[in-house]
Amino acid sequence: MTADTLSPESPERLRADMVATLTEQGSIRSPEVEAAFAKVPRDRFAPEAPLTDAYSPTDVVITKRDAAGRATSSLSAPWLQAEMLEAARLFPGAKVLEIGSGGYNAALIAEIVGPEGAVVTADIDPFVTERATRFLTETGYPQVKVVLGDAEDAAEEHVPEGGYDAIVVTVGAWDCPWGHLLAQGGRMVVPLRFATITRSFTFVRDGERFIGLDPTVCGFVAIQGAGAHLDREAALADGAVKLTVDSGPPLDVDALDQALVGERVELWSGVTVAGGEPFDSMHLRIATVDDRFGMIWRAPERGGDLVDLAIGWSCPLLITPDSFAYLTVRDAPRRGDAEERRWEFGVYGHGRSRAELARQLYDHVQTWDRDWRHHPGPDFTLYPADATAPAPTIGRIFPKRHTQLVMTWA
Repeated sequence: MTADTLSPESPERLRADMVATLTEQGSIRSPEVEAAFAKVPRDRFAPEAPLTDAYSPTDVVITKRDAAGRATSSLSAPWLQAEMLEAARLFPGAKVLEIGSGGYNAALIAEIVGPEGAVVTADIDPFVTERATRFLTETGYPQVKVVLGDAEDAAEEHVPEGGYDAIVVTVGAWDCPWGHLLAQGGRMVVPLRFATITRSFTFVRDGERFIGLDPTVCGFVAIQGAGAHLDREAALADGAVKLTVDSGPPLDVDALDQALVGERVELWSGVTVAGGEPFDSMHLRIATVDDRFGMIWRAPERGGDLVDLAIGWSCPLLITPDSFAYLTVRDAPRRGDAEERRWEFGVYGHGRSRAELARQLYDHVQTWDRDWRHHPGPDFTLYPADATAPAPTIGRIFPKRHTQLVMTWA
């Protein structure tokens, strides 16, 4: 039976369609990753999801939520899983550590490294590891070692001689305590957060430093346990709007709540962007030069009458204890019927210092557009916390508990 003769609703047909889409869009680039996605039954690792959701190339499947309704465990979107596995450059016989279990990604890894390889997957939640163990056994991957424990040190006793060839982290991490477990030349793919920004990095070990390659915009469920990091956060309007910043003085939630519904200022930059045109380098550039950089979020079904964000899930802002200014957009005028639709960046400012913050964010947008928009993005290197990292001429060092991330603009 071929894919063309399968029922449109069958898991086999949906899986084949998913693989075809991921290959066509370039997320799958190697025959090894393609074969793994074609074989491993994703639906068996997400029995609570409809088949069409389980095999959607772009959808995350939430498998557990906390009492507040926030996701604490999920299956990442297939396109991102494929990108991360391609970045890891796995090979038959490779020894691989996965941080954050769900079972499906570990099965993909096991399929690629084969019977001569080894896969260890660790998670802090017994609900997650029990499911992963059960699903891996049921789908034919009992050789994957599932470890229950805090990711900070759960894998220490399972390190193979010479270290892991690859480490794949499938939770949002603020730090990287696993570098010493990696073999020289090995690859660590990790969604790393800094200044409230998350990027999926591929770090290649070079001595005691780790060279960052190909940062990709992404979002992951945050790591729990000793590696957790709490941003400074202000939940406004009963949680409809949330402001976050990595560090700095405590936020005055009452003052910010009042600022949200009070008088605002607006500035329009004249800087425009087309649909699908990336502008994430703006986030990085502002975070390089301004410690007040953070993110503003809006609940999916609430807050639309309070804020008008440039992008719903990672919109930059500047924030002080009692004021904030954030990025917004509006339709830009067209000069002719044939011209593509574009949006103009603007800034809304709220609170006592609204005018000052709005002007400063406006200036950041102008500087990015003039000097950095078409410039190659920054380079990233990870060093141990006790190493002497070279200070970048143009850039910033983000200190963490175990490491320090150096961002350098050429």
